Amino acid sequence: MSRTLVGKVALVTGASKGIGASIAKHLGAAGAAVFVNYATSKAGADKVVGDIIANGGAASAVQGDFSKLVDILRTFGDIKAQHGKLDILVNNAGVYEFAPLAEVTPEQFHRHFDLNVLGLILATREAVKLMPPEGGSIINIGSVVGSMPPPNTSIYSATKGAVDNVTISLSKELGVRGIRVNTLNPGLIETEGAKAQGVLEGTFREMAVKHTPLGRVGRPDDIGPIAAFLASDDARWITGQRILAGGGTTM
Repeated sequence: MSRTLVGKVALVTGASKGIGASIAKHLGAAGAAVFVNYATSKAGADKVVGDIIANGGAASAVQGDFSKLVDILRTFGDIKAQHGKLDILVNNAGVYEFAPLAEVTPEQFHRHFDLNVLGLILATREAVKLMPPEGGSIINIGSVVGSMPPPNTSIYSATKGAVDNVTISLSKELGVRGIRVNTLNPGLIETEGAKAQGVLEGTFREMAVKHTPLGRVGRPDDIGPIAAFLASDDARWITGQRILAGGGTTM
């Protein structure tokens, strides 16, 4: 991979596994010093850090539950103390739980919105304080369901639709500072979380593949290179965009 991010400092939230881990590894391979955030899986984050270092990169793990302001503030305090700046923020941490309308609860609503939307906004607020005068790149990991919601995903899809709109608003607000803000929206990806939700088997998977022109479920390594591109100066004229990365899915 081209070393397009040498000298850059990056934070990837929720990076101990899945899409976040792939993004962290690709940023590290491109030369960025990567903070690998995790909420509970220290072992997973340490493995990602080890993989980045083994590949010649620089990385460290940082714990923080990004649904909690105190953890967000502590995380960015650690980044400031160690590097004094942040060039790239990837807001990947998120939660998803599918349920029909009859099973929706206030607790489920707040669990999703506190992390997927509010945590993303507060993390961005703190990241911007550390971004240098020449600007930076913020990448919000959304989902194709933000614009193409399937049944039984009303709350999760609502959070991802919100992320799309937060991205557009912040791109207009922060552009004057040279800070680019984009949303990267994967389709169905083979991750531990997707497996736990049971969507990698049966009719849901069949439906997803049927409506994906490239004819398969995605992999985390399909997403990491796109994030690395959006983080780099090669994407310097791209902001406020919703990048669909679902193999052409139209579900």
